[in-house]
Amino acid sequence: MRKSHPLRRVVLASAATVSGIVLLLTLKPSSDPGSSAQAAGTGAAAQEAAQGGAGAPVTGTVTGDAIQTQYGNVQVRITVDNNRITKAEAVQAPQGGQSTQRTADAVPKLNADVVAKQSPNIDMVSGATYTSEGYKKSLQSAIDKANSGGAQGGSQSGGGQAQAATFTGDAAQTQYGDVQVRITVAGGKITKSEAVKAPQGGESTQRTNDAVPKLNAGAVAKQSADVDTVSGATYTSEGYKKSLQSAIDKANAGSAQGGSQQSGSGGGGGQQQASGTFTGEAAQTQYGDVQVRITVAGGKVTKAEAVKAPQGGQSTQRTNDSVPKLNAEAVAKQSADVDTVSGATYTSDGYKKSLQSALDQAGV
Repeated sequence: MRKSHPLRRVVLASAATVSGIVLLLTLKPSSDPGSSAQAAGTGAAAQEAAQGGAGAPVTGTVTGDAIQTQYGNVQVRITVDNNRITKAEAVQAPQGGQSTQRTADAVPKLNADVVAKQSPNIDMVSGATYTSEGYKKSLQSAIDKANSGGAQGGSQSGGGQAQAATFTGDAAQTQYGDVQVRITVAGGKITKSEAVKAPQGGESTQRTNDAVPKLNAGAVAKQSADVDTVSGATYTSEGYKKSLQSAIDKANAGSAQGGSQQSGSGGGGGQQQASGTFTGEAAQTQYGDVQVRITVAGGKVTKAEAVKAPQGGQSTQRTNDSVPKLNAEAVAKQSADVDTVSGATYTSDGYKKSLQSALDQAGV
């Protein structure tokens, strides 16, 4: 897992008609060896943007990777405006038993500390050590994505050579553990694929070590999630392909929004409207994860579907009853403000959270 090395940079800028000092806070990505290629490309671009160079300052919402803890996943979303974090929120956090109260106590403090300190170097909350650690790791991931151009909804300007960006797929659950894939995309091509999570322990470690390099190479070679299943690692291969597809969906979502977007008055250019598929973050519920994918055309949601929903026992029937209603209402209301389905409260709440995440990505 990457360590965070946050730091504030002070930039002295001068204008032709006004002399002043402008304090610009940039978000520094973690500096582990696996990030060197990204740091050389997108990190430099983010710094240039903050200094008023060719790129635009980072603005938008960015969701960090889900971090597993002993008591459940923690996942953080930040809102950035002109390189400043204006809001932080936990879209996933441990629930159930004592965890619910500890989460309710800890998360507001962590959220506030992020905005105050503008970095992942926030204080641990007493009594919520695991949640605090997971929060900081997911926060660092969100900051990394912001610096690599992963902010959704922000304006992007300037031509020139396409720069690399990283996209992390949703974690796919398998019988032996989660699989999660991160891809690097440059010029519309996958240039690197890596598993940031894969089954470990016992025979799983060796199977992962054998399978993942082949899957990584297959992703780059085929430029799609249609990679060959590795013999002896069927579950890992299936999970890898699911997470890889999620990462590709996110990359496509970024491409759909990556053109020049203008919102000012005057001039001829209108605002570019998003089109494509956007998969929201998986939302944990008491009965299982809920995850929503939307299809957007011309800035309108034309389809919504649950790619994950609780199954087993009574949950299967409740899912079958509620999800079609939720899907229809998402299209009708064009927002996450859909009605809770009676008898499926947890599924409805999870659906709305994941739907909001997908809408954030689409910028609609």
